[in-house]
Amino acid sequence: MDAEFWQQRWREGRIGFHHDAPMPLLVAHWPRLALPPDSRVLVPLCGKSLDMLWLAAQGHRVLGVELSPLAIAQFLEENRLTARTWDSPLGRHYLADRIELIQGDAFALDSNTLAGCTAIYDRAAIIALPPALRRHYAASVYARLPPGARGLMITLEYPQAEKDGPPFSVEEPEVRALLEPGWQVDVIERRDILASQTSFVEQGVTALDTAVYALWHEGAPHAAEAASRSG
Repeated sequence: MDAEFWQQRWREGRIGFHHDAPMPLLVAHWPRLALPPDSRVLVPLCGKSLDMLWLAAQGHRVLGVELSPLAIAQFLEENRLTARTWDSPLGRHYLADRIELIQGDAFALDSNTLAGCTAIYDRAAIIALPPALRRHYAASVYARLPPGARGLMITLEYPQAEKDGPPFSVEEPEVRALLEPGWQVDVIERRDILASQTSFVEQGVTALDTAVYALWHEGAPHAAEAASRSG
């Protein structure tokens, strides 16, 4: 699953993962993190998510990273935002008030950029990636965020054999294996959402839960980072 896969989905408008309102689970659970208002929040694989507007409205500075130029163009146009632009080794940057977007690869973010992010919001990133890339993602992004960083992760859990991802099923044991012991991982909600997800039902999925995790970076190297270094 490479960059062209996602570029093609945006060109064809196959973006069922996009919501037309801020994610209710974000609104319900973000206050639990108790972040200072001016915190910089990383939103990897951000698409044109309206969650970024909601985070900015809470007083945060938002850093979204997205491969698709079409997604970024749509986000700016649909929300009537005018952005200042510049280029860096990370890609093209778009700055509109409290929201900065980088058209580039989240896996390639440098240490200085990640050191400035004291929070992460992961609604559509980890579940968009197959298993091998999830390990790389944890080692490239989560392991390099600063100690004390906090996060909210929202995943899906379903019998993976019943449906091809993305979105993929990412269950609690895998989340813990990817992030612990460097991160404290707390499950704060799990709910059955199958009845409301007709596309899953139509594909024969028999069970579907969403899980919400509160995350706290304690600063110790975790298994994914160690494996990355030794491999």
